[in-house]
Amino acid sequence: MPSDTIFDKIIRREIPADIVFEDEHLIGFRDIAPQAPVHVLFVPKTPIATLNDVQPSQAEVLGRLAIAAADFAKQQGFAQDGYRVVINCNGHGGQTVFQVHLHLLAGAPLGRFGTAR
Repeated sequence: MPSDTIFDKIIRREIPADIVFEDEHLIGFRDIAPQAPVHVLFVPKTPIATLNDVQPSQAEVLGRLAIAAADFAKQQGFAQDGYRVVINCNGHGGQTVFQVHLHLLAGAPLGRFGTAR
């Protein structure tokens, strides 16, 4: 049975998104409620609910997320200025969609907890 988070619906093109990256493993799209001038989510196409659920055999997924974010930062020209990547885990960690995803935040100096100043 397919997963049914909002991210799954974006992957299946059932709801629109501003997609900025896609390959056979990941999709990247702009957050609809950005916390910085640049706020892109990178999501694996394989469903994994939380960081706690990542198995050793899936370690490559986390590497792919990080590399995709860094490549995007370089391509967009803000890598040298700096950016932040965040993976939230469960409710107290701020996770609201239960599919592992990486937030890329950039475009302005970031405050202590990730929001643009």
